[in-house]
Amino acid sequence: MKIFGIAGWKNSGKTGLMERLVTEFTARGLSVSTVKHTHHRVDLDQPGKDSHRHRLAGAQEVLVVSGSRWALMHELRDQPEPDLNELLPRLSPVDLLLVEGYKTGAHPKIETHRRDTGKAPFAHEDPTVLAIASDAPETLGPYDHPVLDLNDTQEIAAFIADRIGL
Repeated sequence: MKIFGIAGWKNSGKTGLMERLVTEFTARGLSVSTVKHTHHRVDLDQPGKDSHRHRLAGAQEVLVVSGSRWALMHELRDQPEPDLNELLPRLSPVDLLLVEGYKTGAHPKIETHRRDTGKAPFAHEDPTVLAIASDAPETLGPYDHPVLDLNDTQEIAAFIADRIGL
């Protein structure tokens, strides 16, 4: 399974790019899965639902299954957040796993950058960032790696495919 990440500051265009890349790569006939990392507390369950009641009762994992999908919820119960590499074996094999977030992960990635965020890119300090995808490349100054157009999904997909041998 090939892994490539999209990382960047808040509101830098990560999710929109991820969505477009999934569409692009699946149109090329590849199987694609995604991992979304967030620093916010996430709860996919709803109070009062049976699965929520199971979790509150102390279940370590709750598997919810229907005719259209299944979801496994795992409670950390004061354990540390797992590293991406610990989670990968839980995923079914695919041609490409796109990872949103996990900014400090060891996998190769592109940093998304939007001028409106007011944040400087972190790519200069991170050797796992292979390129920057920006809506304002002229504002970045000198950079040792490629600077891609954030809105050119095909160019970004070609860059990723070339770098990981797809």
